[in-house]
Formats: sequence, C-alpha cells, structure tokens
Amino acid sequence: MRISSSLVFQTGLNTINAQQSDLMHLYQQIGTGQKMVTPADDPLGASQAINLSQSQAQNARYAANRAVANQNLGTEEDALNSLTSLLVDVRTRLVQVGNGTLSDADRLTLANVLQNARDTALGIANTTDGNGQYLFSGSKGGQPAFDAAGAYQGDALQRNIQADATRQVAGSDIGSDIFARAQPGTLAYTSAVPNTNAGTAVFGGPFIADRDATTGNPDARYSFAVEFTAAGYDVTPTDHSTVPPTVEATVSYPLAADATEMDLGHGTRVQISGTPAVGDTVTVDPLKTQNPNIFATLDNLVAALNVPSQGDAEATASLRNVLNTGMQQLASNYDNVLTVRASIGARMNELQALDGSGSQRNLGFAKALSGIEDLDYYEATTQLSLRKMALEGAGLAFQTIQGLSLFNLGSK
Repeated sequence: MRISSSLVFQTGLNTINAQQSDLMHLYQQIGTGQKMVTPADDPLGASQAINLSQSQAQNARYAANRAVANQNLGTEEDALNSLTSLLVDVRTRLVQVGNGTLSDADRLTLANVLQNARDTALGIANTTDGNGQYLFSGSKGGQPAFDAAGAYQGDALQRNIQADATRQVAGSDIGSDIFARAQPGTLAYTSAVPNTNAGTAVFGGPFIADRDATTGNPDARYSFAVEFTAAGYDVTPTDHSTVPPTVEATVSYPLAADATEMDLGHGTRVQISGTPAVGDTVTVDPLKTQNPNIFATLDNLVAALNVPSQGDAEATASLRNVLNTGMQQLASNYDNVLTVRASIGARMNELQALDGSGSQRNLGFAKALSGIEDLDYYEATTQLSLRKMALEGAGLAFQTIQGLSLFNLGSK
C-alpha cells in the first residue's frame, strides 16, 4: 500500500485539530461549569433541562404572584383594622347618646363626630393598593368602590390571583361584601320605625324566642310588619324562604299597658317601652334580608342627631328608635367586618403554606437541573490532563512522521 506524503501530513494535522477541539470543549465546560456546552453533548439531558427550567420559571412566577397577593391582603387587613376601630368608637358614642343625659347641643357635636367618622369610613372603602388600583371595586380597579352618597360602584367579580398551579386566591374583597352586608349566617333582627309615628313607643332588639323547626323561627326566615290599633296591634308576617316571599295572613294581638315585649308570632318577639299611638307602625326584619349599608346607617344617625328632641317625648322616642336601629345594624356590620378579616387571615396563612411548598419544589428543580447540567470538576480536570497529553503526543508524532521521507532515508 502506498501512502503519499500529503496524506501523512493531512492525517497528522487532523489528529492535532481533533485533540485541540476536545481540549477547547473541556476548557468551555470548566469555564462555564456546565456539562452541556451545546445540546449535542446530551440531547436527552438538554430536553429534560428545558422542561425543568420551564417548571422552575413557572414556580418563580407563582411565588411572585403570592407576593402580590400578600401585599394586597396586608393592605386590606390594615384598612379593615382601621374600620374595626372606627366602628367600635361609633358604637361607644351611640351608647353614650342613648343614656339620655346629652343636650341638643351635645347631640349636634356628636352628629359632627359621626359625620367625620362616616367620611373616614368612605376613605377606607376607597383604599388603593400600591399600583393605584381600588381594592374593594371588584374587577373595576380604576373606579372608586363607593361614591360620595355611599353607593357601591364596583362589580361582583373578585380579583383572583393564581397562587399555585391548581389554586387561585382572592387578592381582595368586594366592597359590597364588607360595607353593605350583614354577617353571613346571622339570625339577628332589626326594628325600623318611620319618623311619622306619633306615640312614645321605643322598640329594642328583636329576638327569636322559639327555635323549634315547626312552631318557631330557627332560621330567621320571617319578617313582620306591625300596626298598632285601639285594641292592641296587628302583625303581618312574610316568609322569605319562598320565591317570591309569601305574605301571610294578618294576626291581631292584645297589648298590655305595661308590656315590655311584643309577640310577633313564629316564635319571634321584640322589646317595647313607652306608649304607641293608634296607627303607629314598626317593621321587624332579619338583617340577612336587609344587608345594611354602613354609610346609609351613619347618614340616618347624623340626621336624627341634628333634630332637636330635648323636652319632646315623641321626638325623643323617634331619636331612640333611630339609635336602636343604627346600633343593631352597626353590630351586624361590625361582625361582618370581623368575618372578612378572618377570611383574610386564612388566605394569608394559605399563601404562607404555598410559599413553603413552592420553596421545596424550587429546591427539587434546582437539584434535578444540577444533576443534568452541572459539571463534575474532578472528572473534567482529569480529562483535561489526558487531553493535554494526547495533544502533545499528536504533536510529537506529527513531528516524527514529518521527518520521514525517501531523501532523508537515502542520505543515511
């Protein structure tokens, strides 16, 4: 077999280039710390690394979403904490008014205090997050939740944040569910008296005396319209468990002169003091059918306190009825705000738990990627030494072969 000089030279050069290429690849691996410089180094590993990187990036996105949700819920909790303190102060002042020792001037001062409290509550209702979005407007983040009259302007769509692959968490609550809703599941009642009543009757807190499913009112499904007559009073119940509500037959009851309670039927009673006039009325409704608006309640209280009542028995009775109704409604609003705050705390706890599981997943992804991508430096440095020796051997072999020719052989 005849081997040409050009073939010998080309073979030697190719060998040196191959060794240099392998050595350069090792340099790149050691310099970057990556086992795969190109996908060709490990096609299957490269595919797995892409999938793991995508999962890791998605996990990081969920973590960022949870941070946003935590920030929004923290802002909401601060706002509702202020609202809770405000409602406690208002209810304390209403008790002060009800003791009957304040003059008309004192009540005017208190009316101004309640007006300021109402404006403060409106400011809380229109709280914004760090991005200028209104927290309590539902999906209408660019619009204030409540207008100056206290009417809700948002919608019923809650802003949910994707906190995990299979879990969405509400980042805020709807304003109408906070400022214009009775506590969910409440069985409390409220009494409402028109300002046209001519008597001195004052109505206290209605309550359910009989919770028997057959004879009583265990689920607070009845409301009652009462009208006073010369012989006592007539009660017209309405059953709200049907659609539409069913108005039942009117029932007449006697009323003793010294009565402290009135039987409304269906196991429901209401406290009474003073003397009603013929034609006076009162309505007794379950709070869950009313969903009292905090701003409307405060407006009614401010208006009642601005009316002089000192020395006027009828005006005093009207004021006390408004105060009783307002206190009943604000008590339900207060309990509802506490319910919402409990929900916020539960969501923040869930986000914390999701953060923990997300961190664990991230560690798993990082470990799996490290196993696929990270370079074993001990093995790489060993290979580097071998490649350097191989390159030196290829160079020496090329020099040796380069010195072999017919002319050199003949000269010897």
